[in-house]
Amino acid sequence: QVQLVESGGGLVQPGGSLRLSCQASGFSISTYSMSWYRQAPGKEREPVAYISDRGDITNYATSVKGRFTISRDNDRNTVSLQMNNLEPEDTAVYFCNARWSEVFWGQGTQVTVSS
Repeated sequence: QVQLVESGGGLVQPGGSLRLSCQASGFSISTYSMSWYRQAPGKEREPVAYISDRGDITNYATSVKGRFTISRDNDRNTVSLQMNNLEPEDTAVYFCNARWSEVFWGQGTQVTVSS
């Protein structure tokens, strides 16, 4: 059974940090590009960060560049998103995405940035 399971979300104060993880099962992520998306209330889902299958190419949304870092461990079948200097505007449900011959989505993890 193919699954992407996100974890690491929660409530954090502005300026704080969180590290999200995405554990894949039922397939190997080694041939998949991996991304993190987010969806805030009342807004469309938007891409946040991308990493190529080998990890040699990364891209970030302008709003998170310099604050977020995406990484992957193909041996452990995981992808992570380190989020620093969080802002209230980062509040959203964060989704893991795998894309190659097929596209898989996780169920999402809630990130709330509030004082």
